Amino acid sequence: MPTARERARAQTTEAILAAARTQLAEVGAAALSLRAVAREVGMVSSAVYRYFPSRDELLTALIIEAYDDVGEAAEAAAALVAGRSPRERWLAVWRSVRAWGLEHPAQYALIYGSPVPGYAAPQDTLPAAGRVGVVLGAIATAADGGVVGDDDVAAAVAPDVPGTLGIDPRLAPAAVSAWTLLFGTVGFELFGQYENVVIDREAYFDHVAGTAATSVGIG
Repeated sequence: MPTARERARAQTTEAILAAARTQLAEVGAAALSLRAVAREVGMVSSAVYRYFPSRDELLTALIIEAYDDVGEAAEAAAALVAGRSPRERWLAVWRSVRAWGLEHPAQYALIYGSPVPGYAAPQDTLPAAGRVGVVLGAIATAADGGVVGDDDVAAAVAPDVPGTLGIDPRLAPAAVSAWTLLFGTVGFELFGQYENVVIDREAYFDHVAGTAATSVGIG
């Protein structure tokens, strides 16, 4: 059971993160300031540094939190339709990512938008970043629809990607393409690129999801 000191630290950490999320929505990741976060929480900036020694460490915490949130949404969606066809499970996961993005646009922009100038994400972010891909990789592998791709193109993808996603290496280019389609399509919708172009966003999104499913061998 956590001690009173540990509970207090956890509460303060969450308050700092909540204030940082507000900052993200108001000014964007590039303008995130520990001093501004401290003011929002009612702390002196030196006290905030005891929890997050730098802006980059606070950004990393926000990035991991966002990746975990969308990953949990994808995993929950897959679990809800576990007994259905691979194509239905694939579509459910895609829809869950879109719903999460529409509900959390600032966090989506943080992890799938423009890089923050001067910030380099550490290795700590990789496990959380891969959660959606692992869910989709499991669905594609379970579908057993045959490998779409070839060895020559597979060499263009980093060799650790298939193992991370649990897929056949020859499927890696199609998987990366599907990943690009998913997050790019949601991003285009969030950032206004479909204005006066796509009228029925849900129908179009489902079409893209279906095309991506076919590309990874899901019939």
